[in-house]
Amino acid sequence: MFKQFLVAATLALTFAAPALAADSENLQTFRAVQKQVLQYPHFTIFDDVDVQVNGGMVTLVGKVTMPYKRDDIEKRVQRVAGVSAVDNRLQVLPASQFDDQLRLGIAQAIYSNPAFRGMVSMVNPPIHVIVENGHVTLGGVVMNEGDRVIARSIAGNFPAFSIRNELKTEAEVQRELEKL
Repeated sequence: MFKQFLVAATLALTFAAPALAADSENLQTFRAVQKQVLQYPHFTIFDDVDVQVNGGMVTLVGKVTMPYKRDDIEKRVQRVAGVSAVDNRLQVLPASQFDDQLRLGIAQAIYSNPAFRGMVSMVNPPIHVIVENGHVTLGGVVMNEGDRVIARSIAGNFPAFSIRNELKTEAEVQRELEKL
């Protein structure tokens, strides 16, 4: 089970690669960029980075909690072999004590739930909690539809203005990988 979650965490960025062509060069570049993002020491469950690769052009889309993360991730990606240019569309989430409390509360509640407790010790836990101006987005990968529903239900216990559930199941991610 831990291995499945590890695979899910590694694939967390994969579902966001619609521009990734089927050729092996794009796939190889995508994997190298994905590795750089996931291994960035300041990348947390409160950040969301989607990677798209088209030839040597890499587009980064998503949200990060601090301005230095936006810049650091771009620099890491620029050093990847095969990357000729980076279109950095990462947005920095606004500083807000309410948002900080909300993201921390939701993350603690999710990862203390028996369904997800084993994930908390992972280097990159697969469920990401993005909060912007009181609006919550759950992203990442879960084992199955039941886990997706549980995570959404847990987040619904908090005073968010809205909650978007963008979690994908491992099966959905696998189908998307097979299309590549």
